[in-house]
Amino acid sequence: MFRITARTVLELGSELISSDIIAFYELIKNGFDAKTKRGVEIHFNVVLRKNDYLSLKQKLLKSDGDPTTLRQEMLGSLNADAPSELLSSAQDVVRRAHGNSALLSSLDEVYLLNEIIVSDSGTGMSKRDLTECFLVLGTPSRKREVDEALQRGATKAPFLGEKGIGRLSAMRLGDRLRVETARQEDPALNLLEIDWSAFNGLDLMIEDIKLSPKRGGPKPNTDWSGTRIIVSALAEDWTKQRLDRMAEYDFARITDPFLDQKRRPRIILFWNGKRLTIPWMNQELIDHAHAHVSGTYDIIEGQPRLRCRLEAVDLGFDHPKEVEEVVLSAPDLQGTLIGPSGQAPDTALVSVGPFHFEAHWYNRRRLGAIDSIGEMKTVRELQQRWSGILLFRDSFRVFPYGEDEDDWLGLDRKALRRSGYALNKTQFIGRVEISRAANPQLIDQTNREGLRETPEQQVLLGIMQYVIQDLLFPFFKNVERQYKHQKIDLSDAKSEVTSLEKRAKNAISVLRSIAREDKAKETVDDLQQTLLEFSEFAERARQRIAEVEDESRQMIEMAGVGLMVEVVAHELARASENALENLEALRKNNVPEEVRARLESLRTEMKSLSKRVRVLDPLSVSGRQHSEVFSLQDLVREILEGHVGQFNRESISVSPDLPETPVRIRVVKGMVVQIIENLISNSVYWLAMRKTRQPNFSPEIRISVHGSPPTLIYEDNGMGIAPENRDKVFRAFFSLKEKAKRRGLGLFIARECAEHNGGTLVLDDHIDTATGRLHRFTLELPDSVSVK
Repeated sequence: MFRITARTVLELGSELISSDIIAFYELIKNGFDAKTKRGVEIHFNVVLRKNDYLSLKQKLLKSDGDPTTLRQEMLGSLNADAPSELLSSAQDVVRRAHGNSALLSSLDEVYLLNEIIVSDSGTGMSKRDLTECFLVLGTPSRKREVDEALQRGATKAPFLGEKGIGRLSAMRLGDRLRVETARQEDPALNLLEIDWSAFNGLDLMIEDIKLSPKRGGPKPNTDWSGTRIIVSALAEDWTKQRLDRMAEYDFARITDPFLDQKRRPRIILFWNGKRLTIPWMNQELIDHAHAHVSGTYDIIEGQPRLRCRLEAVDLGFDHPKEVEEVVLSAPDLQGTLIGPSGQAPDTALVSVGPFHFEAHWYNRRRLGAIDSIGEMKTVRELQQRWSGILLFRDSFRVFPYGEDEDDWLGLDRKALRRSGYALNKTQFIGRVEISRAANPQLIDQTNREGLRETPEQQVLLGIMQYVIQDLLFPFFKNVERQYKHQKIDLSDAKSEVTSLEKRAKNAISVLRSIAREDKAKETVDDLQQTLLEFSEFAERARQRIAEVEDESRQMIEMAGVGLMVEVVAHELARASENALENLEALRKNNVPEEVRARLESLRTEMKSLSKRVRVLDPLSVSGRQHSEVFSLQDLVREILEGHVGQFNRESISVSPDLPETPVRIRVVKGMVVQIIENLISNSVYWLAMRKTRQPNFSPEIRISVHGSPPTLIYEDNGMGIAPENRDKVFRAFFSLKEKAKRRGLGLFIARECAEHNGGTLVLDDHIDTATGRLHRFTLELPDSVSVK
């Protein structure tokens, strides 16, 4: 059996309670768990700050100063704003001391007068409660009640805390602890006193420390119940300035600042008898955000669903208010958060439980004055103070999420690698709301430094990262594409400029014939020069527009090539690995039949690889820029042959329906290759998703080619796409794949390629009866590209 030394308690407390605000947080939660009726009050009664105490002590230990002078210095160091009774007691202690030795003792006595009192008006504790609960670390009583409540299906857990170690928080604040408590039926107070310094003995065992509650004085009144935690021999240097800062930031964020003031758990701070203000968040600040995202994650009939609302108010350029709704069902969430690799079980999508979130984004450069708040500087400072996306459980903080030094959603790391909108943590004010009852698998680490790493924690984190990084950011970019850089019809611009030039020249000719005086002629000449300069400017503008359009097209081409290089690089690696395995097997085994089988496997792999590389040639930038005549069904056959090895590995059957009569077209061949390759790449991913979840599933791809007009119909029997996402899948950066494979450019580039050749690429609205989702893509080219 283990035996425990006394100092283990000190080590445990220092490891589990990592900061002063965590210590107060635990003591405050205990007050609310005790069902306090008037909130929790925290009184700081400080008559001598620690820094002054240490400085005076150093002088007295040297014993080289005049006692009278040192006494006066001690009296002058006392806080004049301390409660009058406390200040008088301290002054009396100092004045009674004579000589440096006595002054040294009085200094210690005065410092012990400092105290932090955390009080509640809850149920209180009996003498027996102090013995059997408070003095038992890890007591199971609350844990048992919470588990029983959850098993009964309770919608709210009976307690915020359940580990039974929160009482060690007092140790963080000071060496002396005094507990004054009573239940309503108790005739008097129950007392417990602990000197934590007594646990320091190296040879002391825990049983050597004798602690026992005792009966105290009378209660404030006969019906009174509650608890007062009184901490002295304070460990830190407490000042009003420090407490003001903690009130503005730390205490303001202990409970959910988004809640209405009447619903928010009541916490009251006092410094030497004077109440300090704990700020609340002004709703006007939220109303003036430049963009918003909010949503709910629900479990409906045992299936998960994510519903988000995205709203762009002011992205830094002229645009109307844009709102978009996004809904992801179970198959989408499986693809986005789990993937074929299954790093977390699908069941975690349900066991994580429902939660709500909201985040408000600010472009700080455009954040100006708000009438109800103040000038621009005040507004920006306020936004900075509340910045961060915080996590709350039952209205209380889960640390450290949302702290200045915490980047739990990876926003800063992501922002450094992308251009455009700053989606770093300081640009947001937000919250995520969970509860003990609805999210029982989201459990705090024992040291309060975040949630334990569980599959459910991975799901929560993945959802929030996806919402901010992969929904909100592309939403911004989509609004930008619509309104900031609208496409200019160059042909209309040219004809309009030509018409204006012709009209202007005619007008100048008429003016010149009418003008007789020299001054009038000068005016006409100036007008003609202005027209000439305008014409030159218009020509330069036309050239620049053409350049920009060309650059944009080349960017799309380069992005497409990059994606295909990534796909083929993966295939090269797979083929190389299989080739090496086969060669190693050949080296170790000389059985002729085995050699032949291995060689055949190797030949198939290398043949597939060769075809993939050949197909890549039209994807080169030079190859993609020129139209050529080719047979559409021959191209489909060539591409499919290049994937034989991959299809065999993934057990995918391919059913091509290709006409005997050639469908010959004149388009950019590389772009058609890009379209088909992207469709195949997506199919492989989603077919693997379904197969890992349905062992008896048979993956299949169906592809057919038709003429008049030239059309390619592509379909698979994978997870499919939700009807509400029918158009979104073609947007840049919209993706429902797992994080490692999330690009969101494939279908965007594929549609751009189709439109470049005068065609369309759409996701048909035909709903598959088995999945209730969309599976069929149609590429249709105009009749004008047909070649007889």
